[in-house]
Amino acid sequence: MKISLEDLKKFRENFESSEKNVVAMNAASNCAINTAALNRVHAQSMNRVFSNEIKTRGVTNQKKSGRCWMFAGLNLLRESVADKLNLENFELSQSYQMFYDKLEKANYFLESIIETGKEDLHGRLVMWILSKPVEDGGQWGMFVDLVEKYGVLPKELMDESFQTSDSATMNRLLDTKLREDAMILRKMIEKNESEKHIQSKKVEMLDEIYRILSINMGLPPQTFDYEYKDKDGNFHRIENITPVEFYKEFGFPLEDTVSVINCPTPDKQFMKTYTVQYLGNVIGGKGITYLNLDLKDFKEMAKKAILDGNLTWFTADVGKMMEREKGILDTEIYDFEKLYGTKFIFDKSSRLDYGDSLMTHAMVFTGIDINSEGKITKWKVENSWGDQIGDKGYFIMSDSWFDQYVYEIVVDKKYLSKEMKKALKEKPVILPPWDPMGSVAFAR
Repeated sequence: MKISLEDLKKFRENFESSEKNVVAMNAASNCAINTAALNRVHAQSMNRVFSNEIKTRGVTNQKKSGRCWMFAGLNLLRESVADKLNLENFELSQSYQMFYDKLEKANYFLESIIETGKEDLHGRLVMWILSKPVEDGGQWGMFVDLVEKYGVLPKELMDESFQTSDSATMNRLLDTKLREDAMILRKMIEKNESEKHIQSKKVEMLDEIYRILSINMGLPPQTFDYEYKDKDGNFHRIENITPVEFYKEFGFPLEDTVSVINCPTPDKQFMKTYTVQYLGNVIGGKGITYLNLDLKDFKEMAKKAILDGNLTWFTADVGKMMEREKGILDTEIYDFEKLYGTKFIFDKSSRLDYGDSLMTHAMVFTGIDINSEGKITKWKVENSWGDQIGDKGYFIMSDSWFDQYVYEIVVDKKYLSKEMKKALKEKPVILPPWDPMGSVAFAR
C-alpha cells in the first residue's frame, strides 16, 4: 500500500505532540548527529588507567589509505625487531609491504578471472571479483603470506610516497587497468586459446602493473645495509641482508599464530574452521583460515595473551559507536535511542546476518583493565590514525563494545586447547566471497 495523506497527517501529529521531538530536531538539525547524541557523562567516566599495559613504541599513521591491517601487523613485528636491535624508536616500511601486496593482489585477481573465465560475466561471482581488484584492505592471513614471501624492511629504506599515503587515485587507475586486462583474458578464454598463451599474456599484464607500482612508490630494495645507533648510543651495521633474512633473524615466526573469530550466526558452528572463496593475495600462500569460537573462549584468549605481555592484532567494526576525536569505543557513548525515541534491537548475530556490520578495521590490543572482582572493564587499543586523536593515538574500548563489535583476534597457537587444535586441523568450510567474514580491514 502507498503512504496516504491520512498517514502523513497522523505522522506529523504524532511528532508535534511531543516536546522531546522538537528539542531533538533542533539539536540534530544544527550539528552532527553524533554530537547531538553524545553521552557526555558516560564519555567523561571512561578513564584511561589500566591494570595491565604493554609498552609500545607509539602509534603510526596510515593517512589516506586503507592499510590498517598492514600497519597493525608491522607494529607487532617492529616490537620484536626493535627489542632485538635495542632501539628506542623504530618503524618497518609499510610502503614495501604495500608494493608487493598490490602486485600479488593483481596476480590473484587475474588468476581468479582465468578460473571463472566461463562463468556468466554478469553473474554475482564474477561481478564480485570485478568489484575490487586491488583494494587497500586485507586480512591477517594475507599479511602472513606477504611477510613470509617478501620479508620486512626498516622504514627509512623505503619511506612513504605521496601515493602510498593517499592511495585513492592510484587504486582507481590500477582497478581500471586490471578490469581491462580481465576483459582481454575472458575474450581469450572465449576463443579457447591455450593456457600457455593465456598465462604468457597475464605475465605481460603483471609487468605493466609492476611498472605502474614502481612509478608510484619507487623500487623496493632486494638487499640492503642497515646502519643504526641503539638506545645506548652504540653504532651497528648490518650488511648485505635481504628483507626475508631480516624478518627471520629479528622478527618472530608468524607461522605460530592463528586467526580466531567470534561469528555467532546460525550458519557457522563454533569449534569449526572456515575460509573464504576468492579472499587472498599471494597465490601459493597459506591463505585465510579462521577458527570460530564462542565469545567466552574468544575473549579469554585475548585476555591471556595480553596478561602474558603479548600485543594482540584484531579486527572490528570500528565505525559503530565510536567517538573518533576522544578515541572512545563504547556501546553507550551515544544516546541514539533517546535522541530518536526508538529502539535498536540488533544483536551481534543479526547485525551480521542482515548486512549491518562486518570487519572494517584492524588495530592492536596493548592493555586490559580488570577490576577487583576479576571482571574485564575495558581494553587499551593502539590505532594507526596518527597521534592527534584519542590519547596520543591510543583508544579506549569498553568490554561491552568488545562483545558486540570485535570479530577476530590473532594469538599464538599455544593458547589453543587440545579441542581447538584438533578443530584447526580439520578441512575448513568454504564461505562465499560476500560472507561478512570475507570482509577486509580497510578503514582510515
